[in-house]
Amino acid sequence: MANKSPSVHRTALLAGTAALLGLLTACGSGGDGTASSPTTLSGTAAPASDGGTSAAATATDSVTQSTGPSGEAASAKPSKTASSAVAAASGRCHTSELKATVGRNDPGAGQENFPIVLTNTSSHTCTVRGFPGAAFVDASGKQLGPDPKRESGSAPTTVTLAPGHSAWAGLTFSNPEVSGANPATPAALLVTPPDERASLKVTWTGGQVPVSGNSSSVFLTVFNPGTGA
Repeated sequence: MANKSPSVHRTALLAGTAALLGLLTACGSGGDGTASSPTTLSGTAAPASDGGTSAAATATDSVTQSTGPSGEAASAKPSKTASSAVAAASGRCHTSELKATVGRNDPGAGQENFPIVLTNTSSHTCTVRGFPGAAFVDASGKQLGPDPKRESGSAPTTVTLAPGHSAWAGLTFSNPEVSGANPATPAALLVTPPDERASLKVTWTGGQVPVSGNSSSVFLTVFNPGTGA
């Protein structure tokens, strides 16, 4: 048999190598002879479809539930953050949205204690925070005695008032017959809600109040939820 030339040997060797590489590539693609399609990586998430809800919105709107021992979701409870958001969105109660009354006296040890009550008469929720303004006046509208003082140690809190709900602040003074202060009988009490300028006029039926002399100071406390009854 005639010997083949070196070029023929090289050609046969290259052909065999190519065939072997082709077989290995087919095995690496999953064994079915088809190469895997490339994965396209995107730097941004696909937008939600029209009318759909994005994952971020779903997370914001959902209510977190705790899971009980049985594996069932426990009753959902509003978070403090949600309550704070409601209060912030409500806005301050304005004088025109409130009604003022003076509650029943709760005397003790020569001290007279009346609750000043503000009730939300509007159709929306609002808030009050801090001290009211107050002044006793006679029938002609003239103020009797100095402005009341703010009770020290009272920490203001924001009171959220739904329509028809109330908040109260304390009005206290020493009984003039006990303290010896100069008394007067007011015709009305003017009440100014926190951070407002306009006042509400309430007929005064609480008897004499101190207007000058010893122990004539009248004190106010901050607003708290309820009527103080």
